[in-house]
Amino acid sequence: MKKRNEIEQQFAILAEEHQGIIHKVCSMYCPREADRKDLFQDILVQWWRAFPSFKGDAKFSTWAYRVAINTAISNFRKEKRRLDYQSLSSEVLQIPDLPNANEGMEEQKDLLYRAINQLSKVEKAIMMLYLEDYNYIEIAQIIGITKTNVGVKINRIKGKLKQILVISD
Repeated sequence: MKKRNEIEQQFAILAEEHQGIIHKVCSMYCPREADRKDLFQDILVQWWRAFPSFKGDAKFSTWAYRVAINTAISNFRKEKRRLDYQSLSSEVLQIPDLPNANEGMEEQKDLLYRAINQLSKVEKAIMMLYLEDYNYIEIAQIIGITKTNVGVKINRIKGKLKQILVISD
């Protein structure tokens, strides 16, 4: 019984310390507040279910992002049939601020986030991790692709973002 209590306490501490990961993923994948709350709960449940499989080989944040992103993408696929794509594309996702962002760069940051919003779900996940300063190896572990593929995808995504930003100017 003590072992279970220790696991619950360890999980509670880690979940509290890393809940920002869930908020970021929810903001990237859910345009509506109610959907963000639902996804938050789903991710937390998935963290708890998967927690026994966390071996500590990678950082907890790497593992947590992987579970969160996989849960978000999985939920998106389940809900895909019921979404009204026109209303989804017209809504701008509320994406968390970048740390230490200059106030003078708010407009540019908003344009970047609008461009990121036009990417596929996997591309959004890769860019979110890239902007969070995760290295290619960590991104590969979270997304489940090779380090080389991460580099290729990031270069392609940057090209897409440049095209989107040129078109929107």
